[in-house]
Amino acid sequence: MRKYIYGVFVFFFTGYIIAQEKEMSLSMQEAIDYAIKNSYDNKVSLNDIEAAKKKKWETTTIGLPQINGVVDYQNWLKQQVQLVDFNSDGVDEELIFTKKQTTKASVTLSQLLFDGSYLVGLQSAKTYLKISEQAKEKTELATREAIINAYGNVLVTEKSIDILENNKKILEKNLNETQKTYDNGLTELENVEQLQITLGNVESNLRNAERLKEIAYQMLNVSLGNSIETKLTLTSTLDNLVIDNTDLSLLATQFNIDNHIDFKIAQNDRESKRLLMKLEQSKYLPTLSAFVNYGVTAFSDSFTFLDSNQRWLGSSLLGVSLNVPIFSSFGRNSKVKQAKIALENADIRLEEAKQKLNLQVERAKSEYQLGIENYETAKKNLALAERIEKKQQVKFFEGISSSFDLLQAQNQLYTQQNNYVQSMLNVIAKKAQLENALNIPLK
Repeated sequence: MRKYIYGVFVFFFTGYIIAQEKEMSLSMQEAIDYAIKNSYDNKVSLNDIEAAKKKKWETTTIGLPQINGVVDYQNWLKQQVQLVDFNSDGVDEELIFTKKQTTKASVTLSQLLFDGSYLVGLQSAKTYLKISEQAKEKTELATREAIINAYGNVLVTEKSIDILENNKKILEKNLNETQKTYDNGLTELENVEQLQITLGNVESNLRNAERLKEIAYQMLNVSLGNSIETKLTLTSTLDNLVIDNTDLSLLATQFNIDNHIDFKIAQNDRESKRLLMKLEQSKYLPTLSAFVNYGVTAFSDSFTFLDSNQRWLGSSLLGVSLNVPIFSSFGRNSKVKQAKIALENADIRLEEAKQKLNLQVERAKSEYQLGIENYETAKKNLALAERIEKKQQVKFFEGISSSFDLLQAQNQLYTQQNNYVQSMLNVIAKKAQLENALNIPLK
């Protein structure tokens, strides 16, 4: 019985722990910090850096001493026969000069003394590592922007649901009152039907918003590197985020292109093309290597190589090899010229990147400023639309205006509500875009 109770306790406790692991409460900044460590793209970029480090060491080892051991075993199924005429009388004698079985074991130490391509390879490995590290930095910046957009989309969807639910309550109240007025013969059926149509549209939009909310949470989980089933609680509010992200001083920030990650990547691309040209040029140089070898050989007519009295014959060899390229039918020259063209193209791309990045900053500043202005305009327009809609409600129930006039005021209000919510998200998203354009580092 005690075992049963203990098992039930463990089962429910484990389930509780798992459930706890599937729930997260995050502010916007906490979501960004979490994604930097756990998003799928960032995990891959970390693995790429580790692979680049291993590649760098792999290249380095080419110029370090290499030791190789070889063991050969040979067994003549039918031994080779040599014919020898000892007496010069035309009669050949059949002789076998080798034992039936042979075993050789040797160890060779080799060392590369000089190879121009090896030196270039070391430089290329360092550049490759730098490219991987820069790709990680760019991935982190992209992750920040992706999280801001995904987090903002969830908040916008939730705010839209709140607005739609409030609109629905007001419409249901209006419809109920209009239905009573119609039942008393004080208004036309058209007014009731018009409100029913408007209420139906709002209910449809509300259902759609609720479906989008679920998708928005799943998209945020994917951006965070979570299972899409993870339950999230967002502690930042849309209103606070708009206030925090409204910063006109950011528009005056000076742009330092030399620190921009995209410009660094373009520079690294140029450097890789320069090293490629050096590699092709290095193939004109000779290569020099040396080795020393020691081995033992044993012969026997049967397999006695493991016996203690087996005789082993030792040998050692020292060698130096110099390989001098002389003529390649201008093949090497053609490769060098191709590498020079690739380097020229990289210079062109570097200048293009410089111009595009400067343009990107100016465009991002303009869009961010426009986003703030649109938010202020949408805020004012929403207040106006709310007052107009309330006045039309009063006039409608007093019989001064028609249901068509009320419908126009309601549609105008719903449009301004949507514009206002989208302008809030736009401020947040455009600031993130500007921060990436300016290459502002992560907090």
